[in-house]
Amino acid sequence: MSVQVCNRCVMDTSAPSIEFDETGNCQFCSNYLKRLDSMPSVETYSQQLNTLVDKIKSEGQGKEYDCIIGVSGGVDSTYVAYLVKNLGLRPLAVHLDNGWNSELAVSNIEKTLTKLNIDLYTHVIDWDEFRDLQMSFLKASTPGMEIPSDHAIYAVLNKMAARYKIRYIINGSNFKMEYIMEPAWSEMVGQMDWKLIKNVHKQFGRVKLKTYPHFSRMDLYFSRFVNRCSVVNILDYVDFSKNEAMKVIQDKLGWVYYGGKHYESIYTRFTQAYIQPRKFAIDKRKAHYSNLICMGEMTRDEALLALKEDAYPDESMKDKDLQFFKKKMGVSDEEFNVLMNQPVKAYKDYKGYFNSGLHGWLYKLALNVHFNLKGKGFYGKREA
Repeated sequence: MSVQVCNRCVMDTSAPSIEFDETGNCQFCSNYLKRLDSMPSVETYSQQLNTLVDKIKSEGQGKEYDCIIGVSGGVDSTYVAYLVKNLGLRPLAVHLDNGWNSELAVSNIEKTLTKLNIDLYTHVIDWDEFRDLQMSFLKASTPGMEIPSDHAIYAVLNKMAARYKIRYIINGSNFKMEYIMEPAWSEMVGQMDWKLIKNVHKQFGRVKLKTYPHFSRMDLYFSRFVNRCSVVNILDYVDFSKNEAMKVIQDKLGWVYYGGKHYESIYTRFTQAYIQPRKFAIDKRKAHYSNLICMGEMTRDEALLALKEDAYPDESMKDKDLQFFKKKMGVSDEEFNVLMNQPVKAYKDYKGYFNSGLHGWLYKLALNVHFNLKGKGFYGKREA
């Protein structure tokens, strides 16, 4: 079967939901450009950012920190750390050590936070529990192999925000770099779904999850509506350029590039560059490059040329990561081959909030409780 590639970006028919218009352009880049055209001006965003920063500073008065930032050693989180310090905020950096940090990621974090004088809290996850949970998702045979890490990161960020009574979690997610993504390739459906995680682990896991950081939907609603904790995508408030951001953090912080989007984690690098292309026929570089094309930071020809190369930066790294992965996960060559050849499944094959109907009911309940409490003055007065 022939593959049709978008005439404007590099998304193609390997993305199940792709549609093309009469000119051969896909809905992914068309929707991106429509949203880009409708966005406020840089000046308007700058004014909004100044207002937001003033609010964060005001609400953080008398506290040790006024915001939380997650750090991984990657481009976005490093630039966020640089940005918030230059805006005069007092962040606490939070890092989840899930056992898969590359030496380069650790070095980037240390250099960045030392030079910016930012305090760091590191949550070291229990490896036996986490390995068992990651193995459960590998056995579940869905593309969402990062769900255990992503869920734990959100849980730890919210935990630290509650501990220090901080209302703002500032992250590196941004429209320009992440808008284009095939839904079937994304972990977004499952990363907030504790019910899904529990059910997958119940079916495939062996080790009891005693300390794994997690949160239910009700925990999330409590954080948002009672603790009034907000997640701020601060890079959407600036004229963000990945190439320019990399230059800044390299020059100012001594940051070192690691070869690919999210490749600061050995696990992410291996699953995205090895397992997903070979088992699921998913190459997320198509989405990443398409975002860069729409941003004007990469040409379509450059992207097509890059996609002809293996997703791994070099062959020796691929072989090294493969052996490291099998050793760390405790699987033999035969067991790994079994995992790679299992029938592919989807999220809907496992019970979670998203397909149980409970999510919508809880959301409406939480909203009703929130507005009833607000009407009765439960939260007290707050500035507009």
